[in-house]
Amino acid sequence: METFNKKFCAAAVLLAAWVCVAEGRTTFPDRSRRMVGGTLAPHVPWQAMVYLSDRVLDGGFAGGALISDRWVLTTARNLFVKKNRQNIQGKDPLIPKVYLGISRKAEVKVCKDVAVEKVVIHPGFQNQSDWDNDLALIKLKYSVIMTNKVTPIPLPERGQDGDKASQGSGVIAGWGWGTFLTPATSLKHLVLPLANHSDCKAEYEHNPFTPAVDENMFCTEATTFQENVCFGDAGGALAVPDPQTGDVYAAGILTYDKPCNRHKYAVYMRISSYLPWIHSVMRGDTDNSPALRSDAMSTMYSWQS
Repeated sequence: METFNKKFCAAAVLLAAWVCVAEGRTTFPDRSRRMVGGTLAPHVPWQAMVYLSDRVLDGGFAGGALISDRWVLTTARNLFVKKNRQNIQGKDPLIPKVYLGISRKAEVKVCKDVAVEKVVIHPGFQNQSDWDNDLALIKLKYSVIMTNKVTPIPLPERGQDGDKASQGSGVIAGWGWGTFLTPATSLKHLVLPLANHSDCKAEYEHNPFTPAVDENMFCTEATTFQENVCFGDAGGALAVPDPQTGDVYAAGILTYDKPCNRHKYAVYMRISSYLPWIHSVMRGDTDNSPALRSDAMSTMYSWQS
């Protein structure tokens, strides 16, 4: 796109589509290479790839959610490499590369990343062992042009809460590690059941290396096939349908992506608890493209059945 100073990944998307046709994946989801988090995903138009390219500092791939034409919401810990996370007060986060509209990791080699203007860490986020307020906003330098592969997901409105989702579940996508604890090469997704808050809190309350689940968080649990999120999925949005209208919105941002095969529950920052901060940073900058989001959600739910 011209706003990115290049056309938006057109050649890469065509190449990726050709590869999918060649491998026979245009119609049927791939459940044979099951990620500890899921099956190959259709285009998830709000999904962002947040990439720290300095591998010397243990950077890597993570998720994010496009929530307007200029803003991506992710976790704060995604923007601090591991050796610098222990106490981040007074330290500046790394500026990541952000990619939109891609499904395969290989596309980052031929796609133009979206220029980042600044990163805003929640002021209450402190260090690696404190999971509270684990949110960050990434402001893009240019407004993105909306397409069928790139469109924001709304934030919750008053009265919308992920725990009250009409289907008792939500959808999350990511490039996290797979069944054999190897990084995924393509975007995958899971439909995860919403968990009982008390059960999730009890699982982690005596472990100092896991979140102390509070009212600003909520949880999902593993599927009946023991599929779950894993390393690299953090920052992705759990998308849920509104129980009255069916409108899709982002209920939470995944913060604890380490359940894999070891723990039952994944933990999310409850977005509704942080709307005042988010809106104060964004200054009311929002967008709404319900048809594309509903179509993506319907496809992912149907593939899980």
